[in-house]
Amino acid sequence: MQFTFHPVPFWIITGYYLIINIALFCAMALDKKRAIRGRRRVPEKTLFLMAILGGSIGGFVGMFTQHHKTKHISFYVAYGLTAAMHIFLCWLLMSTFAFTA
Repeated sequence: MQFTFHPVPFWIITGYYLIINIALFCAMALDKKRAIRGRRRVPEKTLFLMAILGGSIGGFVGMFTQHHKTKHISFYVAYGLTAAMHIFLCWLLMSTFAFTA
């Protein structure tokens, strides 16, 4: 049995996750630049909210490419838990929109 996905919800879900992950990656990079320059920072609440909304993979990539917030265990926990939650949610949504061919 082979599953195929309805193209519209698949692209909507994929596009949403792509945008939110890029946004969190950019927020991490912006926060790192502001930290170096001693300027006003991006609040941690904002970074956590973006992770909850689905951007945790972008947050992890931002942490390691920018070497930012890597000493904060709370970011590892928050990004890890939200990544697992969203992977499960994505699987659930995709299986809902899948139909057998």
